[in-house]
Amino acid sequence: MSYLDLDRLSGDDEIIRRNMHRFAEEVLRPLSIKVDRMEPRDRIAPGSPLYDAIREMKKMDLHKIHLPKDRGGLDLTNLQRYIIDEELGWASLGFATLIGVDAIPFTIAALFGSERVRDELVKPWLEDTEGRYIGCWGVTEPEHGSDYILAFRDKDVESFGRGNVVIERDGNEWVINGQKSAWVSAAPICTHMGLHAQLKDGKSLRDGVFVIVPLNLKGVRKGEPVDMLGNRDCPQGPVFFDNVHVPDDYVIVQPPFYEVFSDQLLNLTSVNMGAYSVGLARAAFEEALKYARTRVQGGKPLIEHKNIKLKIYEMFEKVETARYYVRKAMDYVYTKFFIEQSFAIPPRYARAAQVYAKKIAFEVAHDALQIFGAYGLSKEFIIEKLFRDARALLIEDGTVEALSLDAADDIVQNYGV
Repeated sequence: MSYLDLDRLSGDDEIIRRNMHRFAEEVLRPLSIKVDRMEPRDRIAPGSPLYDAIREMKKMDLHKIHLPKDRGGLDLTNLQRYIIDEELGWASLGFATLIGVDAIPFTIAALFGSERVRDELVKPWLEDTEGRYIGCWGVTEPEHGSDYILAFRDKDVESFGRGNVVIERDGNEWVINGQKSAWVSAAPICTHMGLHAQLKDGKSLRDGVFVIVPLNLKGVRKGEPVDMLGNRDCPQGPVFFDNVHVPDDYVIVQPPFYEVFSDQLLNLTSVNMGAYSVGLARAAFEEALKYARTRVQGGKPLIEHKNIKLKIYEMFEKVETARYYVRKAMDYVYTKFFIEQSFAIPPRYARAAQVYAKKIAFEVAHDALQIFGAYGLSKEFIIEKLFRDARALLIEDGTVEALSLDAADDIVQNYGV
C-alpha cells in the first residue's frame, strides 16, 4: 500500500493509515457487501450487519473525528482526518456517508448548542459505542433537492418556492410540520435529525433554522426505506413531522446566522465527500490493477496489452490529482473554520473538491468496470458495487451541476474583489 508516497507522513500518520486500512479491509468492506445485497427492510431490521458496522465505527471513535479536542473530539491533524475519510470511502461509500451524517447534528450542537443541549445530547453521543445515538442530516424535501445549495447565493431564491418543512415558535417551544424526502441518508435508523426548516413567516429557503429533532418525539413518523441503485449500505427514507414540539434551545441556529452557517456547513461536508470519493476511486483503480495483472486475454495478462496499461496509468493519474486537491482543500477549510474560527470561507474551493473528486470517482469506476468486461457486470466482483456507488455520488450531497453553479456564483461575485 503506497497511495500516500508523496506525503511526508509522521509515525502517528502511518499508524493511523495502517490501522484504518486494516479496519476498512477486514471489517467494513465485508459488512458493506452483505448490507448492499439485502432488501431495504432487511437492511434496517434488528440483527442486520448494518448495526455491526455502526458499533464497530463507534468503538473506533470515528464519529468524533470532525470535532476539536476541546469539544470532545480526537486530537487529530487535518491530514489524519483526511486519511481516515479516504479509507472510509475505500471501504464503503454507504458506511462513510452514514458515519458522516451521524456527526452533523451532534457536532453542530457541540459547537453552538447550550450547555443543557451539550449535556443532554452531545455527551451521551460522544460516549456511545453501541449505536444508541445515530444522527442524520435533514435537508432534501419532496420539492427541494439541490436547489437548497443554490438558495444562499441565487438572486431569484424566492422563485424556488417555500420549504416543505416549516417551523414556528409556540411560547417556549417550536412546532414543526412537513416532510423531508425519501433521500435523507440514515433516516430509517437514526435517532436524531439535524433538520433544516423554513420559518413559517419566512420569504424563502434562506429564512430558516437548524434544529435538532429527537425522532422519538410525538408527531414524528418515518416512511419505508427506499431501494436505491447505489449507496445501498446507507439506508435512506422519508420523515414526516405533524405538530412536533421541540424545546427552544434545540433550535441551534436562527437568522441572520442561519444563512452563513448553512454555507459553511456545506464547506465541511464538501471536503469530506471529496475524500470519500477519492477513496472510492482508489478502490476501483486497485481492483482494476489487480484484475489486469491476473486475467489472461489474447494469450497474455491484460496488463501487457498497451491499451490496458495506458488506461491503468490514466486512472492512477486521476486518483493522485484528486487526492492532492481534496487534501489541500480539507486542510484549508478545517484550518479556517476550527482554528481561525472564520465564517467567511470562500465556498468555491470546497465545492470544487467535491465536484472534481466525484467526477474522478465515476470516471475511474467506469474505466475499471470496462477492464473487467462482463465480469464487471456481475456481483462476483466488488467493482459492480463500486460503479453503482460512484454513479450515486454524482447526485448525493448535491448534484455536481448544482455544486458547480454554486461555486460559479461565488467566483463571479467574489473572486478578485
